[in-house]
Amino acid sequence: MEEEALYRRRLDLALECSGLDLWENDLLTGEVIFGLDRVFSDLGYDKSESAGYVDDIFSLMHPDDKPAVEQAIADHLAAKTERYYSEFRIRAKSGAWAWYANYGKILDREGDDPGHRFCGVCFNLDVKKRQEEELQGLNAKLREQNALLERMNAELHALATSDSLTGLRNRRYLLKTGEDEFARARRLKHELALLLIDIDWFKRVNDTLGHVAGDEVIRAVARRCSDGTRAHVDTVGRIGGEEFAILLPTVGLAEALELADRLRLEVARQPVAVTAEQSINVTISTGVAILAPECQSFHDLMLLSDRALYRAKNAGRNTVCGPAA
Repeated sequence: MEEEALYRRRLDLALECSGLDLWENDLLTGEVIFGLDRVFSDLGYDKSESAGYVDDIFSLMHPDDKPAVEQAIADHLAAKTERYYSEFRIRAKSGAWAWYANYGKILDREGDDPGHRFCGVCFNLDVKKRQEEELQGLNAKLREQNALLERMNAELHALATSDSLTGLRNRRYLLKTGEDEFARARRLKHELALLLIDIDWFKRVNDTLGHVAGDEVIRAVARRCSDGTRAHVDTVGRIGGEEFAILLPTVGLAEALELADRLRLEVARQPVAVTAEQSINVTISTGVAILAPECQSFHDLMLLSDRALYRAKNAGRNTVCGPAA
C-alpha cells in the first residue's frame, strides 16, 4: 500500500473512532470539496442528497442558528479569530433537528493572501445539547422550588411571629426581641423603654356589642399604635386580649411618656366604626417603664411597666403613668 493511501486510511480510522467528519470548502466557488458524508448519512440522507455547496448546508440549518454561524465564519475570514467554531442545528430527513458543531480554519492563508481552502471537522453535539437542556430544565425547576420554599418559609415565619387578628408582632416575638434589646442596651449602655397598653372597659364592648365589634376595636388601636411608632426600629406587639406592648430602643423616659400620651390622645379623638351604622369612643391606659439599675432581665422591665399600667387604671383610666416616685 502506498504511503499516501496508508496515511489516508489511518486518518479515516482516527476520524471514525473520534466521531469526526472531515470537510473542506472552496471559498472562491462555495463548493464543498469533500466531507460531511457521515453527517448526512446520520441525518438520513442518501449520497445523492448530500450537500454540494455551502448554501445547501445553510438551507438545512435552523434559522435561529444561521446568523451566529455566518458571524463566526465572517470573523475568521476577517482574521479576527485564529480558528472557526460554531454550533448549530441541522434538519434531518425525518424533520427532526440535530445539534452539530464545526471546527476549522483557512489552511492556505499567507500574508495578504486571505486563502480559500477552508478545512475542518464536524461532530455531533446532540446528546450533549439534550443533556444541557435537561439540566437547564432541572435547574429552572430547582430555582422555582427554592423560591417556593423561601416564600413558604417567610410565610411560616410570619405566622409564627405575627398576631393573626392585628398583623402586629405576637407575644412570643415580643419577648424574644425584648430579651435581645435588653442585652444590647446593657452592653452598649443605651436607654430602653417599654409601654404596656390596655384598652379601657373592653369587656363592656364584647358584652354589649359582641366579639366582632371587639375585634374591630382591637384592630383600630393596633393600627394607631403601629402608625405612631418608628418603622423597623420600635417593636409593636399584641401580648394578649386587649393588651399591647411597644418596645422602644434608645428612648428615655421623657420621650416614652410623650409618645404614650400622644397615642392616648390619638385613640381617644378617633371613634371606631364597629358596624356600618355605629361608631364608639375608645380610650387606652398606658404604663411606661425604662431600663433601671434593678432590672436584671427583660421580664423585670415588663414587671415595672405592668405596675405602671396598674396605677394608670387605678387613676381612672385614659391616662399614662410612668415609674413610681
